[in-house]
Formats: sequence, structure tokens, C-alpha cells
Amino acid sequence: MDAYQKLLNITAAAGQDQLLRFWNELSAAEKDELAGQIEAIDFPEMTNLIRDYVLSKPKTAIPDDLGPAPYFPLKPRDAEQAALYKRAAERGVELLKAGKVSCLTVAGGQGTRLGFDGPKGTYPIGPVSGRPLFAYFAESIRRAGEKFGRPLTWYIMTSLLNREATEAFFKENGFFGLAPEQVFFFTQGTMPACGYDGKLLLASKSSLSLSPDGHGGTLLALRKSGALDRMAAEGVDYLSYFQVDNPLVPVVSPLFLGLHDLEQSEMSAIMLAKTGPFEKLGNFCVTNGRLEIIEYSDLPAALAESRNPDGSLRFIAGSPAIHMISRSFIEQLTAGGSLKLPWHRADKKVPYVDDTGCLIKPDAPNAVKLESFIFDAMPLAKRTMVLEGDRSSVFAPTKNPTGVDSVESCREMLIERDAKRLEAAGVRIPRTADGRVDAKIELSPLAVFDDEDAAAYAASHGLTEIARGAELSLD
Repeated sequence: MDAYQKLLNITAAAGQDQLLRFWNELSAAEKDELAGQIEAIDFPEMTNLIRDYVLSKPKTAIPDDLGPAPYFPLKPRDAEQAALYKRAAERGVELLKAGKVSCLTVAGGQGTRLGFDGPKGTYPIGPVSGRPLFAYFAESIRRAGEKFGRPLTWYIMTSLLNREATEAFFKENGFFGLAPEQVFFFTQGTMPACGYDGKLLLASKSSLSLSPDGHGGTLLALRKSGALDRMAAEGVDYLSYFQVDNPLVPVVSPLFLGLHDLEQSEMSAIMLAKTGPFEKLGNFCVTNGRLEIIEYSDLPAALAESRNPDGSLRFIAGSPAIHMISRSFIEQLTAGGSLKLPWHRADKKVPYVDDTGCLIKPDAPNAVKLESFIFDAMPLAKRTMVLEGDRSSVFAPTKNPTGVDSVESCREMLIERDAKRLEAAGVRIPRTADGRVDAKIELSPLAVFDDEDAAAYAASHGLTEIARGAELSLD
């Protein structure tokens, strides 16, 4: 049986033989490309997914027993909890000094929404220096390694679209001072886009329209790439997970890490107190004794707006996608080389090749992309833990050019964070009448990992005051 007939048998059985309609026009290399993509698809499973997620719109079932998730508060409630936090922070430092922790960044996106041509991690976000997002993390990882006496390995998940450009960017910048072997790139999986008629789309005559399979694919990609094997060989037990568009996030937090360990949690999360019932953050909830996240668009308004007797929101805990994950948990979930997480439907405008071979760029959604989300692994964990974070210290996403969660707001929050660190060290910071920092200040992550480092920096440089209107990149 020749290659074409084999592929035709596979696709025809699934009602997807349109994928081969340009076969006779393809070169040998193009035929190999298309054949590889087709053979990678589990068509029986894809047929089920098309039935459940494309030809019908699934609705998120809200359990009758859904309630708000418990969490450790930002400030300890009593002396006993204060003692636990102190012990946890000390334990976190012990684990960092023992080399039990690595960092994991999901960085598969492009800077398109920011009007930027390139991987999102290469976007220049520094308020004064123009330091790119990747540099913030790399330099902070370097400083953490120096502070705790053990270099940290950094796992970076890219996409097929930006893998090459991302690696080139790191090489061009000397890995930002990290040893090249400290940085491990791996690529997330893909899923084919499907038209509303249930037919898989072609991006070109020789290629399916493929898109990243969501950050839930990170877990399986860690296994397939050999990253889990490397962690085991290096004695790494925990992964500090964060997204590439949030340069404010601590790359490692001793308190968060230590609580994760002491609570024997398999997957932990940072939560933020929501600014309102409909803030666009997933909601930490509990159902049937299990922690899960309900997306903001799926939580019924009556629940989102429900209040405690003191007037506070019942569902106050929102997710900024910051996690601590045990390696052993990922190994269990991906044993056998597969991972079953729920899929989520996203309606998108997907360019495609029509029956005549012309590229069509639709001006309205025409297809479904399926994604899995990493937080859907939380209900599968035997033990979980949620810790409240200080929004001003951990969350400044760079999603839009202006407005909410934007380049502008991110830079303002970076300045404010650094200003507060200097103020805590006794440095006078100029502020406007409404309390905003009246200067542009940027502390280098190479010099300042935390408040302790900021105090040492100010003392060693004799820094006592920042001039009004100054622009300072403090290295």
C-alpha cells in the first residue's frame, strides 16, 4: 500500500479526506510534512472532540456543592499561623540551597496584541532600560542562584511558531549571563483547528492549521522533551511555574515553596483578592472536596456577586497563574505518555486554504481551537494548597498596549514595586499628591531579588534620596 492510500484510509474513515485534496500537487518534502501531521492525529479521539466541542458548544456544569476555596491569607491570622509562615520560609530557603527547585516559564506566545513582531518574551518592558521580559526572569534567576548558593535550571516552553526565534534571542544576548546548560527549551504540543462544519482546516496545501494545545500541554511536553528525566537526575523535586508576560512575579518564593512542601501539596497556587465579582481571573473553588478553578466567564453571576456576612465577596480568590508543582505529580499524570485534561473551546478567525487552493482570511470567527489549561490538573492532585499573594508584588501582566493589564500598567507597577523596596530601605522617594511615584526607577534583578537585597544595595551605594522626575536604572 502506497503512502497516499494509507493516509486516505485513515482520513476517509474519519470523514477528513479533504486534507489530501492537493496531494498530487505537493513535492516529496511537502508530502512528508503533511503525512507526518496526519499520522500524529488520534482520529478516533479527534472525532469525539469535534462532536463534543465543535458541532456542539459544551456548557460548564456548576456543581450544587460549589463553594469558595480555603487559602492561607497574605498576613497570618494568629501567632500559630505566623509561626508556620516563618517555618515555611525557612524550609523554602533550605530547599533552594539544596537545589530542589527549578523554574518553569510558559512562553509560546507572540507579541501580536502588543503590536510587536516577535516572541512575547523578547518584548522590551523595562521602564527605563527597555529590559526584555526574558531578561527580567533570567537576571532574577541568576540572582536567586547567587543568593541561595545553587544555580537554578530554567525550563522554557516555546511553541513551534517561536522556538527558533526564542533560542536565537538567548544566544544573541549571551543567555543573559546564565550558563547555556541552565536553560532548557522545549516545545508544547499542537492541535488542529476545525471549521464549524467539523472539517479540519489546511493552513496551506501541505500543512494543517495547527495551534498550540494550551498551557495544559506543558505537563506532557515536559515528559516528552526529557525535562522530567533531567529534573530527576538533578534531584529537583519542585517547579516554580509562571507565565512570560508577568515580569513582577518572583521566580521563586521561599514562603510559597516552603508551604507547598510542609503541606505535602502536589500542586499549589497563588491567589489574588479579586477587585470585583467579574474581574477576569479564574475563581478558586471547591467541589466534592477537590480544588478547581472555574473561569470568570463560567461562574454564574449569582455566585460571583454573592457576599459573606461582612460584605466581602464569597468567591474572592482569583488565579494569576502562578503555581508550585511537584515533579512526582507530573510524572504520575503523564505516565504512559499521555495526559487527559478537559479541553476548552475557543472560537477564532483562522486563515485556511479553500477547495480551490486560495488562502482565505476570514473577518469573523470561522473555526474552533481546542486548548487545555494547566489549572485543570489541580482536581487530580491528592493534596493542594492556595496562598494569598500581594497583587502589587506578584502580578503585572503585559497583555495589551494600554489600559488594564497593559504595557503601561506593568511598567507603573514595576516602578512602584522598586520604589517601595527602596522606601523600606530608608530611601526617600518623590511622590505626587495622589501617591504615585514621581520618577522612573528600575532596580536591576541582577542586584535586587528581594527587600533584603534592596537594603544592601541602597547602603552600598549610599543611596538616600531619588530626585523628582529622575529616570534611573539602578544596576
